[in-house]
Amino acid sequence: MTDDVRRSADLFVDPFSALPREAPVERPPGRFKVPGEAGIWVFIFGDLLLFSLFFGVLVHERSRDPELYELGRSGLNLSFGAMNTLLLLTGSLFVVRGLEALRRGDSKRGARMILATMACGLCFVIDKCVEYATEVGAGHTPSSNSFYMYYFVFTGIHLLHLLLGMAALAIMYRLARAPRTTAGNLRLLEAGACYWHLVDVLWIVLFALLYLMR
Repeated sequence: MTDDVRRSADLFVDPFSALPREAPVERPPGRFKVPGEAGIWVFIFGDLLLFSLFFGVLVHERSRDPELYELGRSGLNLSFGAMNTLLLLTGSLFVVRGLEALRRGDSKRGARMILATMACGLCFVIDKCVEYATEVGAGHTPSSNSFYMYYFVFTGIHLLHLLLGMAALAIMYRLARAPRTTAGNLRLLEAGACYWHLVDVLWIVLFALLYLMR
């Protein structure tokens, strides 16, 4: 194996792999590692590929009937979409701060930051449900036209991703409450954080395509 290939492979080699799972975290200085497990990145890239197809379909369909899609876009409440964007960005900031605290050994602050991220996720769910109810009350349903069909389907799939992210955050919270963050737990925490950032990125693109693109 050449040095370049070996260095590339080492990006996913856990620097703590030689330590017991119960060992406290002491990151070697100057050592870079891709956060989480290799498996979570395979899932993330696969999910990004799937959503890229969704985004491509939406852009293509809009180009076929721009007037219909502009009418649908103008019928959405931008405040709901902007609030959800702010909630996810804030949640991502909290989860980053939480991981930083856990790496320093501050489990109490780390757990609080993850709990704050869960609160942002819960507010997103509530906001999205209110938005759905508002749209349905205005007569906009998946059967109204292709814009609202894609709106409900794609945002619904994203909402499912967010609910899975909430389950991951619950596991992260339990791990964060441990007195010491072990090497094994850190890998799981990083994987959960990476997934949450994926949920954030997907929503930002959906927000731009559905609420902002003219």
